[in-house]
Amino acid sequence: MQRNKTVEEFIDKHLTWKKPLLKFRKLLLKTELEETIKWGIPVYTINGKNVVGMGAFKAYVGIWFFQGSFLSDPEKILINAQDGKTKGMRQMRFTSEEGIDYNMIGKYVAEAIQNQKEGKEVRIETKKTLILPKELEAELSKDREVQQAFDALSLSKRREYAEHIELAKRPETKQNRLEKILPMIRAGVGLSDKYRT
Repeated sequence: MQRNKTVEEFIDKHLTWKKPLLKFRKLLLKTELEETIKWGIPVYTINGKNVVGMGAFKAYVGIWFFQGSFLSDPEKILINAQDGKTKGMRQMRFTSEEGIDYNMIGKYVAEAIQNQKEGKEVRIETKKTLILPKELEAELSKDREVQQAFDALSLSKRREYAEHIELAKRPETKQNRLEKILPMIRAGVGLSDKYRT
């Protein structure tokens, strides 16, 4: 199966954390979760819904729960990696193999599966209006072709572009980002399309 080969390649790419990644995978494959790759990382789903993901970085290896805010977290180990931005996702991070309790992780996974079966999900609020940064608005007003291509995009894709420009702090960064996204807008693609499967 190509899917498993891809997960194996992901694990082989992270030699420092290969042993815990293999143990995470073994633990997750013993459940009813289905293994897949999303955003280039192993993700485990049930009924098409993301439940658990795993990843490795230079300083730590981790496992995360897409609806982790519903977990009881008796060990007080879960963190919100992007406080104020991430609503439901919670992570466990380990900076050494010795600190990993796979039995404890198994209990969290079982609870996450049960929560998903019960339909516990964070509902993301959608913003009602699209607010364009002045740099993007100026570009759209002077180029009719770009304006038409932008208007043809879905609201979520237009929001991604607007936020991409707005989140830049320096004017030079805003301008650089604007120059990079204009060909993408003309082509009718979203900012994150290449990451979507």
